[in-house]
Amino acid sequence: MKIRLSKEEKRILDSFEKGEWVTVKNPSKRKSDLIRYARTTLKKDKRLNIRISERDLLELQKKAIIEGLPYQTYISSIIHKFVNGKFKEMRNGFRDNQNTNN
Repeated sequence: MKIRLSKEEKRILDSFEKGEWVTVKNPSKRKSDLIRYARTTLKKDKRLNIRISERDLLELQKKAIIEGLPYQTYISSIIHKFVNGKFKEMRNGFRDNQNTNN
């Protein structure tokens, strides 16, 4: 029986077979380091005040409702994705690279 792998699983398997994976010498320390990095990354300790048109705000609020998020969280996630290169520039704006099937 042949197992069917997703593209992501194939990519991981290829990486493993190429020897690109290394053993972590101290897994508990590595785990605590990663937890600390994640907490630092996700910490929202700065405030940003901007002025936008009422129309844009209403559209953002509508999209946030569709996503099931408070609109401030939705805007913050858009900024985070943009800063980290997860939005792809298109002719008519930007596209979220995480929500594509390419």
